Amino acid sequence: MTKQTTWSQRFESALHPAIARFNASIGFDIALIEYDLTGSVAHAKMLARTGIISPEEGEQLVAGLEQIRSEYREGKFNPGVDAEDVHFAVERRLTEIAGDVGKKLHTARSRNDQVGTDTRLYLRDQISHIRTQVREFQSVLLNLAEANVETLIPGYTHLQRAQPLSLAHHLLAYFEMLQRDWTRLGEIYQRVNISPLGSGALAGTTFPIDRHYVAKELQFSGIYGNSLDGVSDRDFAIEFLCAASLIMVHLSRLSEEIILWASQEFSFVTLKDTCSTGSSIMPQKKNPDVPELVRGKTGRVFGHLQAMLVLMKGLPLAYNKDLQEDKEALFDSVKTVQGCLEATTILLREGLEFKRERLAEAVAEDFSNATDVADYLASKGVPFREAYNLVGKVVRTCLAAGKLLKDLSLEEWKELHPAFEDDIYNAIAPTQVVAARNSYGGTGFEQVRQALKNAHERLVAE
Repeated sequence: MTKQTTWSQRFESALHPAIARFNASIGFDIALIEYDLTGSVAHAKMLARTGIISPEEGEQLVAGLEQIRSEYREGKFNPGVDAEDVHFAVERRLTEIAGDVGKKLHTARSRNDQVGTDTRLYLRDQISHIRTQVREFQSVLLNLAEANVETLIPGYTHLQRAQPLSLAHHLLAYFEMLQRDWTRLGEIYQRVNISPLGSGALAGTTFPIDRHYVAKELQFSGIYGNSLDGVSDRDFAIEFLCAASLIMVHLSRLSEEIILWASQEFSFVTLKDTCSTGSSIMPQKKNPDVPELVRGKTGRVFGHLQAMLVLMKGLPLAYNKDLQEDKEALFDSVKTVQGCLEATTILLREGLEFKRERLAEAVAEDFSNATDVADYLASKGVPFREAYNLVGKVVRTCLAAGKLLKDLSLEEWKELHPAFEDDIYNAIAPTQVVAARNSYGGTGFEQVRQALKNAHERLVAE
């Protein structure tokens, strides 16, 4: 006797064992079981409410589903490959518990709209969790920034020294990136939070169901208006993967900087033992494992996004088995993003220390104040382009003489242009260079303090 299958008696023989294993998704979609049970409870209540089944049958179904939930949480419900997927595993166990009444649960429902509902319920929770993690990471960035408003760090363009910055300003750039991530996830949440339940396999159902009731029970904000779209839409999954990819871009960019800062060549930060490891043969080394792993794992999420785009691009309406492949992409991306956010938050909160003396030396040993010399001349009435060209010659002269701009005597400055006075030395001092950039959104200390205040207000208000 062949094992029970989800499909009808149209088939005369069972699946080949290898094909059964290939076809099964229970190995990974068991992660949806709590959401499948929640969706099924709402569906059972609706069936009873609309008279499709009796109130007593509805109560039996709900009680059976909650028993399965308890069994799963206690480790007593572990369906195997023969169950094919989480939906049939639940239905089969429910029938064992409730008898023939269990077979009525699937009335007016298809696995197509069922899996779409489960996936949205799952992703809705994961988005909320990730947004909470983003907020925690932003708080750590703010705390670190507040402690380093007047700590200076070289700013770079093209990975060449450009202009000195407030370290707080640098860190707040990542706060802004994460703010966009938080907002973007909130927008995607709204499109995830639409119920496809009641779309049936593709065309709706002949039963007098109440889709709005089920959506309200499951706290969806709306329902799909087209049954074909309801069962085949995976835009929400692709959008999430896009948002997840951008989060990973931001974490990876910060990771790359931390890796550079921790190198002997930069030596801007010290990695603490709690967030780094050593070499198996080189005892002097301390490796930046956390940022390197974050940088490496970014490619996983990018790959899942590309896979989903390729998966969807040629699918005719409505549901196709190809869509089974969306689960592992979503599950792994969620796990990766959550893990990377947690690890990076810990790294910034307690795993590294900025070397302020080294940073102070770094901003004083280059020509990143050259623009300020040009600005100085421009403030004295010299046309900026003329001042720019003159400072280029000054830098060339200093390089030839092995000097920095601060090393030039006032006489040498005046030989270059009579507009130079004693105040040139204050104008090109790193702290003044940073403080002077007081335009809105700039690195000036006054602007940075205001940016910190604004950031705190955003965290509280939203």
